[in-house]
Amino acid sequence: MPEEPLKVTPPSAAESLSPWAPITYPVFRMLWTTWLVANICMWMNDVAAAWMMTSMTTTPIWVALVQSASTLPVFLLGLPSGALADILDRRRYFIMTQFWIAGVATLLCIAVIADVMTPPLLLALTFANGIGLAMRWPVFAAIVPELVPRPQLPAALALNGVSMNASRIIGPLVAGALIAGAGTAWVFVLNAVLSVISGFIIMRWRRDHVPSPLGRERLVSAMRVGLQFVRQSHRLRAVLVRVSLFFLHSTALLALLPLVARNLHGGGAGTFTLLLASMGAGAIIAAMYLPRLRQMMPRDTLVLRSTVLQSASTAVMALAPNIYVAVPAMLLNGMAWIACANSLSVSAQLSLPDWVRARGMSMYQMAIMGASALGAALWGQVATVTSVPTGLLVAALSGTVTMLLAQRWVTDFSIEEDLTPSREFKAPVADVPPGAGHVVVTIEYLIDPARAADFRALMQESRRSRLRQGALDWALLRDVGNPGRYIEQIIDESWTEHLRRFDRVTASDVALRERKLAFHTGEEPPLVNRCVVEGA
Repeated sequence: MPEEPLKVTPPSAAESLSPWAPITYPVFRMLWTTWLVANICMWMNDVAAAWMMTSMTTTPIWVALVQSASTLPVFLLGLPSGALADILDRRRYFIMTQFWIAGVATLLCIAVIADVMTPPLLLALTFANGIGLAMRWPVFAAIVPELVPRPQLPAALALNGVSMNASRIIGPLVAGALIAGAGTAWVFVLNAVLSVISGFIIMRWRRDHVPSPLGRERLVSAMRVGLQFVRQSHRLRAVLVRVSLFFLHSTALLALLPLVARNLHGGGAGTFTLLLASMGAGAIIAAMYLPRLRQMMPRDTLVLRSTVLQSASTAVMALAPNIYVAVPAMLLNGMAWIACANSLSVSAQLSLPDWVRARGMSMYQMAIMGASALGAALWGQVATVTSVPTGLLVAALSGTVTMLLAQRWVTDFSIEEDLTPSREFKAPVADVPPGAGHVVVTIEYLIDPARAADFRALMQESRRSRLRQGALDWALLRDVGNPGRYIEQIIDESWTEHLRRFDRVTASDVALRERKLAFHTGEEPPLVNRCVVEGA
């Protein structure tokens, strides 16, 4: 018997402000629970791998490289993974990525049980697990806005943060108990089993994949368009700068935490687990208050204050003599982490239309993981040359200073556009569809020469809009003999890619067209011509 479609009723104002409101939607609840289990597996794996590395070597750079090996694949593979998540069936792609991770977990388990694990092999398998994370995260990030109404998107993203940080408590606690009671190998056994179960739960999700009538985008072209969208989005670029700076510095504490735990009085595996759990608990507590915090202050103010709190708690950890000081510091660190990360994640989601969401969020995650991998290696090397406390203190100071500079010099953080899809622009119909070759579109405007400067400024917005939609090139031409005649020229890769741009029009693009038409003084609408470049 076929399932009835999920009915989503508009939330009331009180429900929209509730941090738990998205849980009321069955599909979100199922996938969120699966995501929680997946994150528990990730933390179990990371804790076991980090602790195993400290058992094989105490050199700080080797220990820090475990974090780099886990995060670097997301930086290297995030864009193609995001492109695939946008052009393939997201459900099937999500399932495939989960089973990849389950397979790597199984190999880790076998290597540990066979007693053949070495530092290089551990880094290699951690890197392979990171490949799975690189493939899995963009598709899940793109799915979430489909599952809840737009007003509840911030709460849904905050719950994803709760999932991450609840797993930060549960995963290390389970891993620590297994390491102490049964041995590291059993952590990897449980990780493999849970990863397989998560894959089968995802298979229960039913989602209608509607292929584009224009066919599937080519991977290379989809990647180009994704990069182009980010390059032309001031708001998304500002988010990427901020999130890169935050994780470049905040990762210092996570990367060096095993050594911090060992250096505390009576430190050991249990101390390491307790510190991670404290950070996760702080994040969960803060997530409950995020709706009110977002109402109390602008998003960039919340990001800056969170960064300052994170830096201060890192400095305290650098000097902490015992767990009585370290645990409260980690609690505050977790609060600052979720407040900053959630604020930036919401900004990234709201700056992306659905057709490019996975690609945009993959680049957001690339920024996080690339900064984390670089930061882990950087602060690990600083700690190797100096000391662990010195490395943490330098990271804390630098994190606050660089974020202050970013807030001052990187603008357009608070500008929001209406990215609701629109069918206002009608796609052209060709009696005989053109073959291969670039498509050149020209739009002729007649304007008052006295308003030329304002028109040219507005056309720069048009340039960004066309390029974000996927155009290859854009130019504004002025008639030498008629100073009031301007021609907008857009070049598309092919006729098919030209038609795709009409599927990507948003309400913001429609409003931009009306502003351009307000400058046009001709009796007839602007003249539009489309030509195909013939092959040489």
